[in-house]
Amino acid sequence: MHLRFDLTAPQIAQGDDDVLLEHVQRASFSYFWEGAHPKSGLARDRSGRVSDPNNDLVSISGSGFAFMAILVALDRNWITHSQAQKRISKMLSALERSTRYNGVFPHFINGSDGSTVPFSRLDDGSDLVETSFLIQGLVCVRQYFNSGRSEDVTIRQRINDIWRDVQWNSHIKPGGDVLYWHRSPKYGFARNIPIRGWNEALVTYILAATSEHHGIEPDKYHGGFARSGAFLNGREYYGVKLPLGADYGGPLFFAHYSFCGLDPRGLSDLYADYWQQNYSHSRINYLHSIHNPHGYRGYGTNCWGLTSSHGPKGYLVSSPTSDFGVIAPTAALSSMPYTPVESMQALRHFLSMPKGKIAGRFGFIDAFSPASNWYARTYLAIDQGPVIAMIENYRSGLLWNLFMSAPEIKHALLKLGFQSPHLEKTSEPNQR
Repeated sequence: MHLRFDLTAPQIAQGDDDVLLEHVQRASFSYFWEGAHPKSGLARDRSGRVSDPNNDLVSISGSGFAFMAILVALDRNWITHSQAQKRISKMLSALERSTRYNGVFPHFINGSDGSTVPFSRLDDGSDLVETSFLIQGLVCVRQYFNSGRSEDVTIRQRINDIWRDVQWNSHIKPGGDVLYWHRSPKYGFARNIPIRGWNEALVTYILAATSEHHGIEPDKYHGGFARSGAFLNGREYYGVKLPLGADYGGPLFFAHYSFCGLDPRGLSDLYADYWQQNYSHSRINYLHSIHNPHGYRGYGTNCWGLTSSHGPKGYLVSSPTSDFGVIAPTAALSSMPYTPVESMQALRHFLSMPKGKIAGRFGFIDAFSPASNWYARTYLAIDQGPVIAMIENYRSGLLWNLFMSAPEIKHALLKLGFQSPHLEKTSEPNQR
């Protein structure tokens, strides 16, 4: 069944905002539906503008976003309940047979046999942050398929088995106070990257706090991730006060990856109001393109967005303090909940650009550089996924409501000292 939506059709740009958002989501969804790895159904790490890659490289975090994308497609009637169940079951089977380390998945797996594909020499084992983005998507699936039908019960049981098998505390060094990103079966913690904020990994600590037998206590969050408040910022950039993190906010995926499921609306703790954090971060990123301190051609009110993406010389992480003149559509589009006016301006501008270069079979390509007239020939799972998820959260709150409805998530948030309107609601299996 072909579900692809062609963003190059001239009539699309004439639609109202909701029509445009629907088309962008559907086009991006094709990456995870038609462009999925054929045997596993999981998300390819990347794909070409005109052809699939000749490999079996599957992204674990990208597959978490794929599960979310399928829920959006089902809820909007782009696919049937039966189709969604069949694909999800196929994906769960692939995850169940894949190599794990204390229940933690690696960064990449081979989609055909589930074996680990090393990310680097020292990163040949478990990746806790990638795993957390996968589990974030699985929690949403479990909450969505909440009926008493045997097929739905089975999906929930399989997800629970995968989730509960994750030994989050295996990523703490003996006597340590912080989670570590990677652990290798050969080299242990040699990669030596502690998961300290502010960055994209807030949901990692929240999920780690959900585990009854392999979880973390609050001190690991407060002393490890929050660094006892050392990740506070409080300074102004382009007239906007930034609560947390690096100067000018860092790459925009910090405001997206954890918040595809974690609802920032009214979410706060000792350190920040997380809606304010993400709004300020997005606004600063937008204003940077207007001020354009490097004088890059093409930047402005309708062309902005610095985050991780492909670039003319390979993968790069862009931010206002590390600006290479490369715009990634995912940055502005995934910020839709925070900056809807500015993000819609960018969306309409992207649609007006040369169609054969920026729009293609899976929606907008990964990145482009107006300054050097460079256009990526690729799509990335971790950039396509948040486009679907965050636009949906802007339109309906679907994924936010699903993730926050899980009793384990509510318990973890309370345990770590968070406040949220969702914590005032009774725990229901699904609050769609």
